[in-house]
Amino acid sequence: MTSPAQSRAIIAAAERVKTGHAEQEALWRHGFTRRRFLAGAGMVATAGLGSQLVTSRYAFAAPATGNGKTLVYVFLRGGFDGLGTVIPGSDPDYIAARGSMAIPSGSLLNLDRTFGLHPSVAALLPLWTSGQLGIVHAVGATESSRSHFDAQEQVERGVASPGTHTGWLARVLAEMGPGTTFRAVSEGVTVARSLAGAPGAIAMSGIGSLTLLDSQPAMLTALESLFTGLDDPAGAHGLNTLQAMADAIPIQAQFPTPAPGAVYPNDGVGDRMADIARLIKADAGLRVATLDIGGWDMHTNAGAVTGDMANNLAALSQTLSAFATDVGPRISDVTVVTMSEFGRRLARNGSSGTDHGKGGVMFLLGGGVRGGLVHGAWPGLAPAALVQGDLATPNDYRDVLGEVAQRTLGLGSLTSVFPGHTYRPLGVMS
Repeated sequence: MTSPAQSRAIIAAAERVKTGHAEQEALWRHGFTRRRFLAGAGMVATAGLGSQLVTSRYAFAAPATGNGKTLVYVFLRGGFDGLGTVIPGSDPDYIAARGSMAIPSGSLLNLDRTFGLHPSVAALLPLWTSGQLGIVHAVGATESSRSHFDAQEQVERGVASPGTHTGWLARVLAEMGPGTTFRAVSEGVTVARSLAGAPGAIAMSGIGSLTLLDSQPAMLTALESLFTGLDDPAGAHGLNTLQAMADAIPIQAQFPTPAPGAVYPNDGVGDRMADIARLIKADAGLRVATLDIGGWDMHTNAGAVTGDMANNLAALSQTLSAFATDVGPRISDVTVVTMSEFGRRLARNGSSGTDHGKGGVMFLLGGGVRGGLVHGAWPGLAPAALVQGDLATPNDYRDVLGEVAQRTLGLGSLTSVFPGHTYRPLGVMS
């Protein structure tokens, strides 16, 4: 843990960098260069400075704006099998198409007269029953591609046209205005595509690892000189890194462990979700957080009641359940939304898996969610209702994300967030 004295030293060094002066030029002649400093791990993890990569642009520690609520965007990367998770168990077309991969109706966790949950998602059932968990089925992009890369680019940027380079969450933040250093965080080593172009977005793998390993005067003097007079983005990046580490110090002293009863899976993803909860509980000004969970591209041996899909679903449901327990009453000010680039095909393939499809599933968790409901139109699985063998997408993902962003973060018009899209809310939020 960095001491208050070290914190003051970091802040003082950062402030001196702002003023700009040319000193310690000999440092550069002895191999300690700005470029070398930044190159080791992108930003921080060289020269004994830090143990964590921080990727930020033009970060600032400004007073928080917005309504004090947080949107957590969980991307299930690889193509999430919604039909294998929220299952129309009594539908004969489902049973015939999935064959040995079909989940018997007697094993499902009943949601309503049409759908049941995969038994491995049992940790989410209490949240459904309490009205904190809602589901949107048959959801996706009407212009979707079966290419992972193309589909991810499309949905994370929130536009059908490849000409838009910012992410949809970056445009949400532009509508909200400035905030704290930690107003937009990607838990991971890179800023998520959905935050592309967002000023101040930070990528990190835990607030606890933002530490200055060497705060001796010589190091601080070197840092002071590192970014002096640098008129390219490296100067801003260096200053932002120092500022992020300084602002992390008071947060690191709070909520070092999850709340009682919040048991996250020991898989790395659980640690990152716990860190998001920690930032929320510490009032760090977190407005938007992103988290990637991979491993959903199951072309082979996905399994049924047991198997790879069941294992992944159990970890996902335990992570979301632990998060809800961890944040406690603050869940009323938080909305978690999960989505994927596309769903899977209705029919199983010859390798006991499923291939890339269209319609998928989104989970919505939080105090403002109209929970206990499967939202949106359900087209069914009859052959005439399918689109090239896939579940159709009568429910546009932008309508779900737009409603979540409006109701959670207090946005007005969504014209700039989803340009070219006519917004039609589905009623997923109360």
